[in-house]
Amino acid sequence: MLFKLSMSGLKSKFKDYAVLLTGLVMSISIFYLFQTLALNRAFIEANSVIRHIQFVFHAGSFLLAVITFFYILYANSFLLSLRQKEFGMYMTLGAKKHKIASLMFMETMVIGMASLVLGIALGTGLSQGIGQLLMKQLDFTAGGYYALYVPSIAVTCIFFFVLFMLSAIWNSIKLSRVTVLQLVHSDKQTDRVRVKGKMTGFIAVLAMILLTIGYAAMIKMEVLRESGIIIALIATTAGTYLLFMSLLPLLIKKLKSNKNRNEKGLNAFTFAQLNFRINSLSRVLATVAMLVALGAGAISAGMAFKNNAGMMAELSYEYDIVTHNPTAEEQKVLNKIKFSEQYEYHYKVDEQFVYYAKEELENQRPQSAFSADGERLEEYEPVSGELPVGAVLGSNQEVDGPVIEYPNPWARALRTIHPYSIYSDRSVKIVAQKELAELQGEEGLAFLGKTDHFEAYLNEWKSIDELQQDKPGEVALSNRKYNSYIEYYGIASGIVFMGFFLGIAFLAMMASCLMFKILSGASQDINRYQMLRKIGVRPSLLSKSAYKELFLVFLFPAILGIVHVLVGMNIFSFILIDPYFRVWLPIILFIAIYAAYYFITVQLYKGIVLPHKE
Repeated sequence: MLFKLSMSGLKSKFKDYAVLLTGLVMSISIFYLFQTLALNRAFIEANSVIRHIQFVFHAGSFLLAVITFFYILYANSFLLSLRQKEFGMYMTLGAKKHKIASLMFMETMVIGMASLVLGIALGTGLSQGIGQLLMKQLDFTAGGYYALYVPSIAVTCIFFFVLFMLSAIWNSIKLSRVTVLQLVHSDKQTDRVRVKGKMTGFIAVLAMILLTIGYAAMIKMEVLRESGIIIALIATTAGTYLLFMSLLPLLIKKLKSNKNRNEKGLNAFTFAQLNFRINSLSRVLATVAMLVALGAGAISAGMAFKNNAGMMAELSYEYDIVTHNPTAEEQKVLNKIKFSEQYEYHYKVDEQFVYYAKEELENQRPQSAFSADGERLEEYEPVSGELPVGAVLGSNQEVDGPVIEYPNPWARALRTIHPYSIYSDRSVKIVAQKELAELQGEEGLAFLGKTDHFEAYLNEWKSIDELQQDKPGEVALSNRKYNSYIEYYGIASGIVFMGFFLGIAFLAMMASCLMFKILSGASQDINRYQMLRKIGVRPSLLSKSAYKELFLVFLFPAILGIVHVLVGMNIFSFILIDPYFRVWLPIILFIAIYAAYYFITVQLYKGIVLPHKE
């Protein structure tokens, strides 16, 4: 009988339960995705590249577990509020309280188990698709990786089963403490906020001081390092909660007290609605603001780390490609690349030196990142100064001419053209063009090229790097800029993917928390909307009021959360070259997700509070 009643209750509120189920399925699937990447030991041991980023997925799993715990707590209030009045009617008809508690326990577990099955199924699909994408980006083999991984399933099932058990027990305990009258009249309770002038002002000032300290710690992260992270976390979190607890009720009160604005349309009703619910919403809105910052910040950090790989490689090497004596196969690849700058330097080799022509080097002055004093320049500039005939590059042996040594920019430029690995047992000597033509020895050609966008030609750089491995030892030269990029990007890729999926999880789940919190109190608003409709207020105005009220509720945490992101990206300023790279992209993504939840919440809210057509 209890099972039939629980199934009947689930069917009657199917649309509302579907929202809860969707959020839980998303949470479980992403948690499982992280577990497959973190627990696949055979896969990790078989791929040395991924070892460096394994901790990233463990950290992501931990953060996701914490946020899921709070997500389910908020979802509980929504789950219980849906059936409170119905449970009260059962009890007035003679049902025992422990039977109602058992019914609530059963419904919670049914929802939990259904979401667990669907979540693992979706997580398996995500693991297969995302795992393969990650491997493709990092360019390593898939040995040992399994999307359907039993240890990950076990960890996910145990974790969420315990959460659902605790959730069901908590719902039963909470229900057992509520009287029949409270259940029957659950929609008659209000939550009016009381704003106390002096105390509110003190808390608001304290909140601003804490936020200032937190923001200052983020901006000065390069100096404070680890202590700065702790200071920023504590001060910003505390400041956010205090700000919402103090200024938000005061702001609503000020809006309500503005006579011109308050008397326009249904604004008086809208602001009164906000005034009723703001006390219970303040903590939720502060939580949402913090997790908006974490979610959008995680995506922003991931994209910045990806961009950092290219920027690090760009700063390390002046040219995208340096190759000697390109073969016919290499030349075919080079012909596919659109170079903005390219140079060719001819040289000859004998038993003692590698000879370069003074005139050719000075007519095609290579780019350098350093001045004549050895100071790093903001932008690459052509090498300055004259090359004396007979000069030798950094030779340890006695020579007739002058020796070119650091910080002379020509020393760095010549090492770019002629790395140590090329004829490593010979020194580079500068001679006149005429003398080079008369010298006897093996001829060679050094090719340097630079494009406007290095990452647009990654396939070509990879092909050239593979072709160079087959060349003779004297002229074999790995593509150092490409290899550096792959190394930087290999380390950053785990952070990129973790940031993206963890960010999506945070944003979606936190928006769901706000949705559940609003909908859980919607039953209290039904009579107010019905009363307005009975006295002749048009449905379009009631609908507009709902849109405006929830827009303000969603707006406050979004603004503060985005501010947190924009300031918080300074945390990575001492790690990344440009932490704000395309920061607008994750913000747009956040706005899209947030807006979708806003419109869904409004529609569900209207379906609950607005009078239905007969």
